[in-house]
Amino acid sequence: MRLTARISVLLALAGLLGTATGCDKLKSRDRINKGVAAFKNAQYEEAVADFQEAVQLDPESDTAKLYLATSYAYQVVPNLMDPGNLALAQKALDGFNAVLAKNPNDLTALKQIASIDRNIQKFDQAKQDELKVMALAPNDPEAYYIVGFVDWTQAYKNAIAILAADGLTDDGEGNKKMTKGACAKMQAANTDLVNQGLQNLNKAVELNPTYDDAMQYIQLTYRRKADLDCGNDGARKDDLAQADQWIQKAMGARKANEAAKEKKEGGGVTM
Repeated sequence: MRLTARISVLLALAGLLGTATGCDKLKSRDRINKGVAAFKNAQYEEAVADFQEAVQLDPESDTAKLYLATSYAYQVVPNLMDPGNLALAQKALDGFNAVLAKNPNDLTALKQIASIDRNIQKFDQAKQDELKVMALAPNDPEAYYIVGFVDWTQAYKNAIAILAADGLTDDGEGNKKMTKGACAKMQAANTDLVNQGLQNLNKAVELNPTYDDAMQYIQLTYRRKADLDCGNDGARKDDLAQADQWIQKAMGARKANEAAKEKKEGGGVTM
């Protein structure tokens, strides 16, 4: 899942520094500039120290607070649930929530909170976070994609656990060998997740017709849908056929995206 470049806060917010007045505000701005330089060089701990000092010098600087939280967020390792990583995540969350306390509609902070919650496997909370993003940016395809991705992730985890209890491993083809009991559990656990996942992923593609990542997860979600077709082999085959079609669509979209990227990069220097 290619989400590592979700935000470019340190560049996008550069214009928010404004013209500061007062000695401490000027010193805070200087520390922010140093922190930005450290961040760009992936020196995140040094960036944290600079942004912390910037906040101390100017406690009203939303920019310094947002940069500080972002520096913590970039150090969070996805799916690593040890105390140190969770502590970093909490520092980042605290920072972004402080920004939201002053501006509840800060889209950057909301997206970052959603990303952190997802990275520490708070999936239900992450989906609620993304719903807030959708409310503010209803035409943002990434928000719909992420909710669909989380739905698939939860459905996949459920499927693996149910199959394991039945002595099976996932075959990616609808798991025809499931017992009726296992299939009933699968339907109860995954029907809503699959339906919601497909709805959100299709919305992402509707908003961005060449969203190849979303297309890939549509095909994966159809494979989870095939698990739910217990005893209906025709429906299972139809779902797998849909999965295969979306694989082809994703490959075509990816090629188109790569060609567009190459064309853009080959078109000379852009300022």
